Amino acid sequence: MAEFQRICLAHYHEIGLKGHNRASFERRLLKNLEALLRDDKFPVVTIHRIAGRLCVFLKEGTDWDTARACAEVIGKVPGVARVSCGYKCPRDLGLMTEAARIAMGEAGEFETWRVAARRNHTDFPTTSMEMNQLIGGALHELFPDKTVRMKHPDLTVGVEVVQNAAYVYAFSHRGIGGLPVGSSGRLVCLLSSGIDSPVALWKVARRGATCVGVHFSGRPQTSDASEYLVDDIAHVLEETGCIARVYVVPLGDCQREIALAVPPALRVIMYRRLMFKVAERLAEREGAKALVTGESLGQVASQTLDNMVCTDDAVTMPIFRPLIGSDKLDIIDDAQRLGTFDISSQDAPDCCTLFMPRSPETHAQLADVRAAEAPLPIAQWIDELVESAEIHDYRCPSYSRKKAPR
Repeated sequence: MAEFQRICLAHYHEIGLKGHNRASFERRLLKNLEALLRDDKFPVVTIHRIAGRLCVFLKEGTDWDTARACAEVIGKVPGVARVSCGYKCPRDLGLMTEAARIAMGEAGEFETWRVAARRNHTDFPTTSMEMNQLIGGALHELFPDKTVRMKHPDLTVGVEVVQNAAYVYAFSHRGIGGLPVGSSGRLVCLLSSGIDSPVALWKVARRGATCVGVHFSGRPQTSDASEYLVDDIAHVLEETGCIARVYVVPLGDCQREIALAVPPALRVIMYRRLMFKVAERLAEREGAKALVTGESLGQVASQTLDNMVCTDDAVTMPIFRPLIGSDKLDIIDDAQRLGTFDISSQDAPDCCTLFMPRSPETHAQLADVRAAEAPLPIAQWIDELVESAEIHDYRCPSYSRKKAPR
């Protein structure tokens, strides 16, 4: 049996639609994959751009389970639309057929199949259609109990012939798509230990944003349990380079002062206005251009349209709400897909549950909010909270600490 080098092919879709700057997106995705696959558990030799793909070359002797585990990580990296496990082999029809046979044997159970061959360089004499016929015919003899189906088969055998090699694969699975992290600027995301905000951060990371989180803890008025959950969430996001840093801000004492001075119905809005102001200051420090929250319209009392207007008024920076039109079941599905749902489902006291009024205002008026806030030492609190913020850094290939203005 011939020995072929194992590879993982990272296919992308949206990047391929870019114009003259397509190469910069490809380079960003390549650098992200290089950094994220650097661990000892991933036997990566090198990563190259080939014919509209990124090819991850694995070390000699890499087994199928390791290759598949590597492919599963690649598929979770923003920018990757699909990932395939297969082999690199010489441009020889017999060897390509042998590589396809091995790949089909590893791909799992299937009943129907087809060959999808593509010739990227005309210096190879056999056309794409001829390769489909010749390789397909040979494989049909090797798998006589399986049925060839050209539309919607269980398994598609990919054969891509490039300038100096062929890449053959049979196992593929869908990636999360989007754009590479680091291709769309920097954002600061309000990050709680709940279900919604990690999903919101993940969604903007999939659009290419480098994300910095800000977690407002109820400490010292509550325990620091939420901080540990946020750290666990950040480690999940870190696996695919979706988070660079988290600022932990102890908000409890300020919330206590607000609770003593502000009408109960307006407390939640005041808390959020202060959070936005602190997050905006940290965003300026980080060189970020906008804030991100996990709010969904009408989901809770603080997320009505009137209340959002009142909280947005606290800052001049744009506020993005990726979940604004999502219902809770949609968000839970995304959290499970992301891998943060079980962490977020754990109960922990945080600033969101601290000094909550019995009947919060659902249709606040901006004039009333401004009047209630006017006597408070907001500027002093912002300075104190920003200075007390604790920094936790995570692995994010696109994040440069040197370039962030202080």
